[in-house]
Amino acid sequence: MGDVERDVEDVAGDAGGAAGDERLRRWRLVLGGDGADGTGCALGGRDAAMDGALASLYGGGRAGQERGQRRTAGLGASAPSVARWLGDIRTYFPSSVVQVMQRDAIDRLGLSALLLEPEMLEAVEADVHLVGTLLSLNKAMPETTKDTARAVVRKVVEDLEKRLATRTRATLTGALDRSARVSRPRHHDIDWNRTIAANLKNYLPEYGTVVPERLIGYGRASQAVKKDVILCIDQSGSMAASVVYASVFGAVLASMQSISTRLVVFDTSVVDLTDQLDDPVEVLFGTQLGGGTDINRALAYCQAHIARPADTVVVLISDLYEGGIRDEMLKRVAAMKASGVQFVTLLALSDEGAPAYDHDHAAALGALGAPAFACTPDLFPEVMAAAIERRPLPIPDDRA
Repeated sequence: MGDVERDVEDVAGDAGGAAGDERLRRWRLVLGGDGADGTGCALGGRDAAMDGALASLYGGGRAGQERGQRRTAGLGASAPSVARWLGDIRTYFPSSVVQVMQRDAIDRLGLSALLLEPEMLEAVEADVHLVGTLLSLNKAMPETTKDTARAVVRKVVEDLEKRLATRTRATLTGALDRSARVSRPRHHDIDWNRTIAANLKNYLPEYGTVVPERLIGYGRASQAVKKDVILCIDQSGSMAASVVYASVFGAVLASMQSISTRLVVFDTSVVDLTDQLDDPVEVLFGTQLGGGTDINRALAYCQAHIARPADTVVVLISDLYEGGIRDEMLKRVAAMKASGVQFVTLLALSDEGAPAYDHDHAAALGALGAPAFACTPDLFPEVMAAAIERRPLPIPDDRA
């Protein structure tokens, strides 16, 4: 008898009544109903339907094969059956679980092609990962599906904008105000920390105070452009979620009059999507996820469009797997930083956790003063604010 079966028997022996039945029911759902699961628990009604939905996705595992048993599982080959399954899991499981099961279905059962069917798209729980999958299928998508796909993408983009836009604008507006220092500020605009530091020589010990001979204050951001921001985004397949978030942030930045925003996406070629920033959905459908990576070529393009180095922030979003000329890439970064450009390297802009990336290239960029780290969407406004103010970046503890 296996360890799992012994655990289940212990549960059955030690727990009685309703609590014991509930624990057995949960074990039964976890173990999947194999003849050797040891629960002796039969499912009915809603539980049986939940079990069927789980078995369709996870029921063909290695364990059943090792026991010499043939497990039949799968969602079938037709879009209608998949759409029904998607409807079932939305009925029985919370949204966060549904999104995980959808991703597993696409990965484990190869259902990407079925996303080209409108009836399936109408049944899915839309999230950033689904948008990334749709974008990777963009070129293969039939015209009958594109309108539905755009509607799915627009829903996700609008939800992200609602969550991220207000805080981003507020954070960056404050950073722009603070970055414009003045020497004759109004009282409520005085930067007391910098003022005290600048006047320490005027300390009067007998009074225990500093005489502020020179005031340093915050300026007020005018309607003129204060900063230029270039978002340079790797559109290789592994960067799908980052492309989605970066496009949304690019649209938010472009809506701010004090920031001039340029959006550049690249693989082995470079595409400037700045003229589409008013509609992030159009930006996303202008990308082509997949292909190779030539960071050096992309940075060369960005470098050619820097007119005010001291007022420019370049954000490279890439896993740094360079297919171009590595030494030239590093020389370009060094040249930009030497000219006064604030250079930020993000290995990922997503909530997916630690990304895969080229550690050697990350270390080389760090040595140039451009540390590479993963960034969540919630942290991105703070990273941009720090870059605008030319202060240390808020790098997470698990940075490269």
